[in-house]
Amino acid sequence: MIYFNYETDFTLPDEKETANWIKLCIEKEDHELGEINYVFCDDAYLHKINVEYLQHDTLTDIISFDYCENNLVMGDIFISVERVAENAKSFGVSFENELHRVIIHGVLHYVGYKDKEEEEKKEMRRKEEECLILWNQK
Repeated sequence: MIYFNYETDFTLPDEKETANWIKLCIEKEDHELGEINYVFCDDAYLHKINVEYLQHDTLTDIISFDYCENNLVMGDIFISVERVAENAKSFGVSFENELHRVIIHGVLHYVGYKDKEEEEKKEMRRKEEECLILWNQK
């Protein structure tokens, strides 16, 4: 099950379609959906989590807490809508495109993709793009 929670005035316009897309991306990676909680928030909310739980005093667009068991995908994903909007401008893409990239980024971590090393980052971007293509085909 996928739950969408809001700690800011943003609301995802297409929750059901987004949940179906996330589930499809998980299944394409030979994993099964357990429970994912998305929390959409602002920079201040996510910064507090970053400092409190990760000891990182920086702004970020996403923090994910992984509770996966074997191939069962479970976790909490916090997304700063402010950071996503800012990054969309910086990258020259639409807010919707950047939001969906970030939404699926956390899930891709859950199914085993990493992004610390340069080659890992390239593979993560490739997988994000594959998922975004699926979103755009809906």
